[in-house]
Amino acid sequence: MSGLKQILFLTLHEKRDVALAVFFGFLAGVAGVALLASSGYLISRAALTSQMTILIVMGACLKLFGLASALSRYAERLFSHRATFTMLSNLRSSFFEKLSPLAPGIFSHYRSGDLLARIVGDVESLQNFLLRVLYPPIVLLLVFLSTIFFSAYFSMGIAAVIAIGAFLTVFAVPAVFAMRQRTIHNAARASRASLSTESAELLHGFRDLKINQRLEQKQQQLEDFSGDYGSQQRKEGLEENLSQSVNGLVALLASFFVLGLGAYFTAAGELDGLYLAMLVMISLGAFENVSPMAAFPAHFEENRKAASRLDEVAPAAPVLKGDGQPPQWPFDITLDNINFTYRGEERAALTDISLQIEPGTKTAIVGPSGSGKSTLLQLLLNILEPDEGTIRLGGRELAELDQEKVWESMNAVLQENHFFFGTIKSNLLIANESASDEQLEAALSQVQLAELALSMKVGEKGQNLSGGQKQRLAIARAIIRRKPLWILDEPVSSVDSITAKAIYSELFSSGKDESFIIVSHDLTALSQMDQIIVMDGGKIVESGTYDSLMQKKSYFYELKQIEKDVFA
Repeated sequence: MSGLKQILFLTLHEKRDVALAVFFGFLAGVAGVALLASSGYLISRAALTSQMTILIVMGACLKLFGLASALSRYAERLFSHRATFTMLSNLRSSFFEKLSPLAPGIFSHYRSGDLLARIVGDVESLQNFLLRVLYPPIVLLLVFLSTIFFSAYFSMGIAAVIAIGAFLTVFAVPAVFAMRQRTIHNAARASRASLSTESAELLHGFRDLKINQRLEQKQQQLEDFSGDYGSQQRKEGLEENLSQSVNGLVALLASFFVLGLGAYFTAAGELDGLYLAMLVMISLGAFENVSPMAAFPAHFEENRKAASRLDEVAPAAPVLKGDGQPPQWPFDITLDNINFTYRGEERAALTDISLQIEPGTKTAIVGPSGSGKSTLLQLLLNILEPDEGTIRLGGRELAELDQEKVWESMNAVLQENHFFFGTIKSNLLIANESASDEQLEAALSQVQLAELALSMKVGEKGQNLSGGQKQRLAIARAIIRRKPLWILDEPVSSVDSITAKAIYSELFSSGKDESFIIVSHDLTALSQMDQIIVMDGGKIVESGTYDSLMQKKSYFYELKQIEKDVFA
């Protein structure tokens, strides 16, 4: 229930609108009951009196109560919907504020389609919290209390029947159906998440599925998930209809008992027959308002589950991140006894990693796939946090520094880089909005992409670019930032060796006093590096300069020999 408490807190931020919505809802309910009550009294009085004054007054009351009911209902809808939309706006903002510090590491715990279903579907579901969950029971309770107190003046027995009917329709029946619908709603939410996830995967992997002739199989899976979701929705609808039917039946039975008991009291002389029709109409008017409670179990369970799913992704307690400023350049980077294991895995990704990177030096991190090179870079970028050990920039712990400020001090090019639908220019300007066309063209020339015009269209995710063009465009984007610390993860793995050497030459010549940390499988051109870190199995097996490692004739030397034999 912690998720719903947070939603309640956000809703009560708009306490004025909520209070006005409850007030006008109460007035609308009472006016509706009074309208029917006065009509019942008018019918009885008209049969027993010929005095036009009384009839005219009662007719005027009918018009007054009808107008009051309409105006109050309009005001209630106005304030309740305004509070709802404001709450949704606050919810989206607060959820994004909690979610933002968790990115991009959150994608290792949740699939993108599931996240999309939560961010869009679950947030949208919570629009019913005030209108269908919080507001109806409060208003109904106030209306029934007023009705019961008024009825008690004429007959305690009839007031007791109305009270019992109110308890059954407002509390008992919704509680029973809330328990019945919990399992159905859980299955429906899980089915919706699965459908969203599978839809996203089909769209993202359409080309690969088509090439490997698995598109029809994936489409069939998607249709199965869609059919399952439709089935769950039908079950929800049937259960909600049953709830409405039972609630309506109980309300009508309560009014029937009011009529029967009132007739008995009238016959026994305990109730003036003039008020019998009025009391019956009061019960009909009061129970007419219970229809929202028939849908209460469905909406309550839907909101409870939606709030729980959002709270699961972004807990109410904010993620504590450092807020310190990174040190001014130049600064060294120190890793001391770093250990890290991915969530859900038994094997450690990094074990006892310790190294020192001096400012203005070029460091290469090499080793076979799965040796922990990319994980190490993600720790340096503060995307991941080590289980043990410390990372320091200029003597200050990385965990104490503002994550975004750390990123601002670096030129980071990871293995996968996102490109937005637009142009070459718009994608480059992401790094530096104030860069001129001349600077953009110079950056393209440095990465051997001078042939690309700045106005060239770029498809979504760079689909019209080759792998090598994407990598070089990502490097060009980093060049425009012109930060003194470079972190490059396989920056030219899809580029031919001649072009790769030219790019490295441009980077090193233009950044003589800058630091470079490069992860690479390619062991060529490492002679320019000041330090080479060799990793295997999540550990540093050796380190040193190119010449010293070759003279040792150990692990790095063996890798070079293998590379030489392969490309000989």
